[in-house]
Amino acid sequence: MEKSLAEMQKEVDRYISQFKEGYFSPLSMLARMTEEVGELAREVNHNFGEKPKKSTEEENSIELELGDILFITICFANSLGIDLTEAHDKVMHKFNTRDANRWTKKDTE
Repeated sequence: MEKSLAEMQKEVDRYISQFKEGYFSPLSMLARMTEEVGELAREVNHNFGEKPKKSTEEENSIELELGDILFITICFANSLGIDLTEAHDKVMHKFNTRDANRWTKKDTE
């Protein structure tokens, strides 16, 4: 089942809202996001870099690490009242205008 960003934001909010602690502070979420990006970097390095996993390391995946980053990004946005669909639209507008001719486009013929 496909979900919109708005639906994901509501789902995460329902999950977080069941706990007294609620959302972490922005600084704590930034630290958590940094931690998750580090875990993604480790997985990418294991899969595509020169650093194989140790035999004692748990199995993990790039997919799960990206999911963790998406979750904390949604938590961060929700805590600050940011609509991620609107944020995405603004970023795409920026890329489509500022960077319209930055890279070589593929032939569309």
